[in-house]
Amino acid sequence: MPTDIPRILVVDDEPNICRICTRVLAKLNYEVSYALNGYDALKMMAAKPFDIIITDLKMSSLGGMEVLRRVKESHPDTPVIVMTGYSSVASAVEVMKMGALDYLPKPFTPDELRAIVRQAVAERQVRQQNRNLQQQIKRGKTPSHQLIGSSPKINRVITMIQKVAPTDSTVLIHGESGTGKELVARAVHANSRRSKAVFFAVDCATLSTNLLENELFGHTRGAFTDAGNDKPGIFKQADGGTIFLDEISNISLEVQGKLLRFLESREFLPLGAVKPVPVDIRLIFATNRNLQEMVATGLFREDFYYRIDVYPILLPPLKERKMDILPIAYHFLDQFSGQMDKPIAGFEPTAVNRLTEHDWPGNVRQLRNTIERAVILCETDQIAVKDLPLPGYMDDIGPLLENIPATNEELKQVKKQIRQKAVRSIEKNFILKALEKNNWNVTQAARSVGLQRSNFHHLMKKYGITLQQHQRSPK
Repeated sequence: MPTDIPRILVVDDEPNICRICTRVLAKLNYEVSYALNGYDALKMMAAKPFDIIITDLKMSSLGGMEVLRRVKESHPDTPVIVMTGYSSVASAVEVMKMGALDYLPKPFTPDELRAIVRQAVAERQVRQQNRNLQQQIKRGKTPSHQLIGSSPKINRVITMIQKVAPTDSTVLIHGESGTGKELVARAVHANSRRSKAVFFAVDCATLSTNLLENELFGHTRGAFTDAGNDKPGIFKQADGGTIFLDEISNISLEVQGKLLRFLESREFLPLGAVKPVPVDIRLIFATNRNLQEMVATGLFREDFYYRIDVYPILLPPLKERKMDILPIAYHFLDQFSGQMDKPIAGFEPTAVNRLTEHDWPGNVRQLRNTIERAVILCETDQIAVKDLPLPGYMDDIGPLLENIPATNEELKQVKKQIRQKAVRSIEKNFILKALEKNNWNVTQAARSVGLQRSNFHHLMKKYGITLQQHQRSPK
């Protein structure tokens, strides 16, 4: 089992390289050992476990490819970084295909070594978390809180919920679409004195002004054409409970004014009525837009904004709490595998990488849908990368597989196109990664991967990669 302090093994037949790596990594408080050949490294690994292996590719005694292969056979969860002075597209692709976490071209700087090892440490932590969660699933212990995760940002949200829930204060939840704003509102309600009363959720973005006003406040008989009977609105039906108004930025200034009057008087006026109706309800609002900017442009009432901004809760996007991705994924995996009666225990390491490295622009909602589809597609007891419908070179290949070829010749053509697209995707990512590692310095990037500058520049041109793209990218 991994220790609290990561244990790293450096394997290189150049003693100076081993000493440099040891000195640099020891400053990060890692426990570092080294071996001068592959055979000694395997003996050391057999004697005690290491959390991360850094091995040279070309060695006089048992090369890095063989070390990588044997590590993956005996310790498949151990991240392996391959160092090489013979870097090329072919060798980089080959070590990645064999399961290496990353490769480190020689010569490298201390900063480059530290950066790649920190990435490996994070990988190790994710995989340990993966194992722990799989054990929880097997023991039948799944997260019970609707707001799943243990990151500092989600813990802060939970703490804020716990503080405000027992009160009757108005809450304004800020967050991108799909982050779970309604879950926060339900958590506030569930932990309040109103928990046994009704909870109404209203999506203000889906209703026109007239319809929204009618749904919220109701109407009296004869208030308008076709109003044959009195209709109690949500405000009346939810008396004693909580109303959650989602996407409050979409309501008209007129409805904003009526909600403001209610917050000040705790009474509302149904359409066509002359006597206000008092009710005891708590309002929780949510928005995915910047209301202060809307106030500045006259699209949102300033007095209403300050009245609802009593207790703001900021719900962070999933990309800002990546350590929560895996626990949430397991929650949905447990849910959907149970519904579909499929005994899926967890995720393969490559699938874990894909999940945790994705930015999730659709946030938790997108992750939920992704896991549901993965469970449908999965044919083993582990979710694999191929089961995850996330962006990658398969996005380009997918259309080729929509229609099964009728002849062997057509099938050959499709296979050829798939190979070509896969190679193009790998080459393009290889070039981009080299540029990013070298701060978009073309000369340094070409040298780091062992290519002549002219050949490297040719590949940039081939895939439409320009320095202007980097200059336009957000910092």
